[in-house]
Amino acid sequence: MPDASPWWTPDVHADRRPRLLMRNAIAAATRDWFAQRDFVEVTTGALQVSPGNEAHLAAFATTLVGEDGARSGLYLHTSPEFACKKLLAAGEKRLFSLGPVFRNGERSRLHHPEFTMLEWYRVGETYEALMADAANLIALAAERAGTTRFRFRGREADPFAEPERISVAEAFQRHAGIDLLATVEASGATDRDGLARAMTAAGMRVSAGDSWGDLVSRALVEKVEPMLGNGRPTILMEYPIPEAALARPSPRDPKVAERFEIYCCGVELANAFGELTDAAVQRRRFEAEMDERQRLYGERYPLDEDFLAALAVMPEASGIALGFDRLVMLAVGAERIDDVIWAPMPEPAH
Repeated sequence: MPDASPWWTPDVHADRRPRLLMRNAIAAATRDWFAQRDFVEVTTGALQVSPGNEAHLAAFATTLVGEDGARSGLYLHTSPEFACKKLLAAGEKRLFSLGPVFRNGERSRLHHPEFTMLEWYRVGETYEALMADAANLIALAAERAGTTRFRFRGREADPFAEPERISVAEAFQRHAGIDLLATVEASGATDRDGLARAMTAAGMRVSAGDSWGDLVSRALVEKVEPMLGNGRPTILMEYPIPEAALARPSPRDPKVAERFEIYCCGVELANAFGELTDAAVQRRRFEAEMDERQRLYGERYPLDEDFLAALAVMPEASGIALGFDRLVMLAVGAERIDDVIWAPMPEPAH
């Protein structure tokens, strides 16, 4: 049944409009922040040979028809990452992208099939620099929106506070009572059964078909994520190697990678990496991710050979992707991601 009051009706739009104008103001302030730091804004094509090669990200597929009628498959990108890294290989040192990306099978209070991603890269700088960037941009959004507290579903956080930093291993031990790194080897091999026993002992459900990665995701969602970003932002860092397909190993511990996510009010806002630049290792990781996707969903996405070729000459860099709509949601006090999107996709009729 159609919505009785769709977003385009004048009264609904009048109610939504102040938040949408604030979205524009936050976007303008964000672009100015990057310009002041000598970042170049880039626009990358949405149509790509590969949408990305993460096992659990579902893409929208389409068909390109050439002048001769030949047909070839393409995808809407799930992130501008591959194109941005090609630009780093081409010689760009600092760049950012603020634009739409597409993910299928995702529609909820915090998900929309088409959403806006803010992604940026620093050549020759560590991922700790991105931690400072993310904290500054969270504070900038709050300042522009005129708020001193982020609130979401009963949780609060001070967007101006210095973020808490906690490793994934520490978070699992603290919030789930699980020694996660005991189930990981430096080679990337994992002890699925050992993790299953630990989760069962912690009172979590385990299914026979669950992989090690499935179990990690469940523990994160059920036990860890709700405890993050309460009172102040939280940086969850040093992910186990199998959970960081695009990140380089940490020099501190070969079992973990230079990956972090930042949370406010239990909401994941950003995902960052010290970027992996070993093309051979990246190929193996992508193939393993696609093997897992084949196992779970019966399909796989092609590898972007052009990306892997560019990766071989890409300089050392760090990169981060931030869900811009989610940041705006928290800054303006919205309840749903649709509330801060100018023209949200209608719910399909059933």
